[in-house]
Amino acid sequence: MTTLWGRVKYLTKVANKRKSRRLEGVTRQSLLAARSCLAILMAALLVAGPLSPAFAQSSSQNPPANPAPSAAPEGSSIAPVSSLGLAKYDFTVPPQAFPSLLKPYQQIKVEEPVITNSPRLDQLIHDGELELTLQDAVELALENSLDIAVQRYYPWIADASILKAKAGSLGYSTPGANFSSSTANLPSLSYDPTLSGSVGVSDALTPVNNPFISGTGVAGELNLVSHTTQFNTQYSQNFDTGTNLNISWNNTRSSSNSTENFFNPAVQSTLTIGFSQALLNGFGIAVNTRNIRIAKNNRKIADWAFAQQAITTITNTIIAYWELVYARANVKVDEQAITVSQKLYDDNKKQLDAGTMAPLDVTRAKSELATDRQNLIVAQTAQLQNEQILKNAITKNPLAPNVVNVEIITTDQPTQPAAIENPSFEDSIKEAFAKRPELQEQLYNLKNGEIDIEATHKALLPTLTLSGQYSSVGLAGNAPIAGATTYTSSGVPIVDANGTPILVNGAPVFEPIVNTAVAGTIQEGFGNAQSQIFHNRFPEYAAQLTLNLPLRNRSAQADSARAILTQRQQETALQQLKNAALLDVRNTYIALTQDRAQVDAASEARQLQQETFDAEQKKYRLGASTVYNVILTQRDLIAAQGTELRALANLEEAKANYERALGRTLDVNHVTIADAKSGEVERETLIPGTLHGKVVGTDDLSKQGGMR
Repeated sequence: MTTLWGRVKYLTKVANKRKSRRLEGVTRQSLLAARSCLAILMAALLVAGPLSPAFAQSSSQNPPANPAPSAAPEGSSIAPVSSLGLAKYDFTVPPQAFPSLLKPYQQIKVEEPVITNSPRLDQLIHDGELELTLQDAVELALENSLDIAVQRYYPWIADASILKAKAGSLGYSTPGANFSSSTANLPSLSYDPTLSGSVGVSDALTPVNNPFISGTGVAGELNLVSHTTQFNTQYSQNFDTGTNLNISWNNTRSSSNSTENFFNPAVQSTLTIGFSQALLNGFGIAVNTRNIRIAKNNRKIADWAFAQQAITTITNTIIAYWELVYARANVKVDEQAITVSQKLYDDNKKQLDAGTMAPLDVTRAKSELATDRQNLIVAQTAQLQNEQILKNAITKNPLAPNVVNVEIITTDQPTQPAAIENPSFEDSIKEAFAKRPELQEQLYNLKNGEIDIEATHKALLPTLTLSGQYSSVGLAGNAPIAGATTYTSSGVPIVDANGTPILVNGAPVFEPIVNTAVAGTIQEGFGNAQSQIFHNRFPEYAAQLTLNLPLRNRSAQADSARAILTQRQQETALQQLKNAALLDVRNTYIALTQDRAQVDAASEARQLQQETFDAEQKKYRLGASTVYNVILTQRDLIAAQGTELRALANLEEAKANYERALGRTLDVNHVTIADAKSGEVERETLIPGTLHGKVVGTDDLSKQGGMR
């Protein structure tokens, strides 16, 4: 090989530098006491209600880390792509309300996309030349590939989908996922607690037609004046068991000019605690967390889709690199062919001038020279095209001033790689089934299908709901204190059947009214009303069982049938993907094996041609050969060298395709999902779940990014 590459002389500069690697309750009193305790407990629930979700959600802020990738046997366990903490952001964690209470109500900030080339590119450019090893090309592609930059957003969107599903809503769609949420027609529960309050003030002046019906109780009152102030608070929360909890605390202060009210003004407060529990349709944690589980599976699908894009980008970059290597070498070969043809033409022309050669031989040599020049133009065109393809693969902006006119100098040489094939084809298929991203995506789609079948089966059941309610009421206000003395006053006149006052001695007769003198006023208010609530003075208990039985249930049956049919379809699709993977592995294995044989054959042919050329030179020196024969054998040697170069490039590309078919690409190129998701190659971080060379937990990793 040294002789080959020495003769071709296609390398104009070799960079051996390798950059340092970095990474990234019996008695009345007892009964009253028990009721009081119950009321206090309910009040405590009212106070603690809004706090409990905060504690309930605190554990979710630090979910357990995903296991590291591991090989999975065919059709069984899944080897997940390690993704926790490896992305720049974690959108499953919402903005925290402490210490800033307004954070949950403010929009988050996401950085603008970077569409400029990475600094590493500048570091590799010297004197208008980009000296590039294969590993450099792969790392630049990870940093600058727009395909990866676009695909990188999908796991973050899947994080946001998990956050939305945890709130009880439907998740977002994910490329490669067949379900964004369950298709089961089940009650929708919101897991974000809701605290609502209202304040109202009302002043009313009501005309009175009948004082007794109107409630004034005083004849002659033409207007009923009333004033009402309300302050109501309600807390509501759903739980993943299918339980709904409602707590309300309503307070009303009212006053009027009516003399018939016991309290004026009056304060009435009501504490109500109610719940409802689904017993059939909608019962169970598994059913009510279906969308959360689907969203989490979709995140893993997004991870695998990202891995697939990374594999595709790396493979294409490798192929583009070796194509450029071959194109540059082929130019050198064609240049040498022109040199040989030019010499042959010149020699033939001299012999023609000397009269020792026919003109036809000169014409033939000239034609050969023209053909070689045409081949050189084609080779130079291929070099420029392959250079642009590789430049597009490793840059975000190939038109940047510092890149547009740069010549790429490939410094790695294609060599006969060590055997990478598995001992048997069955081992290769087993490895591909465990590692290929599209198969892992389909396994998670099947998991989502099982979740949907379980949910639609539950939705076939009738709706049976148990509900209960407890209320405690307090009433207080200002009331007159009756004195010890009484007095009699004339009351309303006595009338006949026609409503005409009865006259005695010409004067109307009145019904006397005995009044008690008012000694003072009892003043009670809001505190007294709350005391009655907490001492359970006026309780109310209620329970209800509601059954809703659809008689034909066709809609739920349709949903269930569709879920099962979809699952069977996806199971078939999995086998289809396996067959395609099998074919891909077989074809790439055959190509790799055949290319190895071609390299061996081409190397032997080049060696034999070298020997032929050496022998022809010896014969020439001994006078037993001609310049023409030497030039022809030299031209054949150059052609054999080009054939060997093509075979070596094909072998390197076949190796890259075989590694892609088996799902090895990321491993063999020293790339982790950490590298690809961050867009920065952490040189020493080759183990998922590490950062800057150290094993870290979720807390440390999540500090690197989240909703801010």
